[in-house]
Amino acid sequence: MSESIWGYHPASGHQMGTDLIGFKVEATDGGIGKIDKHSDDVGAAHLVVDTGAWIFGKHVLLPAGIITRVDTAEKKVYVDRTKDEIKNAPEFDRDKHTGDPRYFEQLGKYYGHM
Repeated sequence: MSESIWGYHPASGHQMGTDLIGFKVEATDGGIGKIDKHSDDVGAAHLVVDTGAWIFGKHVLLPAGIITRVDTAEKKVYVDRTKDEIKNAPEFDRDKHTGDPRYFEQLGKYYGHM
């Protein structure tokens, strides 16, 4: 896994241990949902976002490296991808993909080559 895509950028304002559950997620072209789960694991940091009705209620996994800013006052996380880029990412199935290194590698390649 690429360390850069799976780690929070220092300039994002993310503080280890901050509970991001319930924060809204903003793509470059608008909101995409709320954080359902997040991980600060070194080399595998990510968000799981519940997209609600936006893309038929599915969950997406976003690598921490695409986060540009965490605003704790507004309870929002900003990412540097569009809604379509997120919608077209490899599908996340919590039962199949949680902790699966092959899925993380596939997702890392998808987001890392944009």
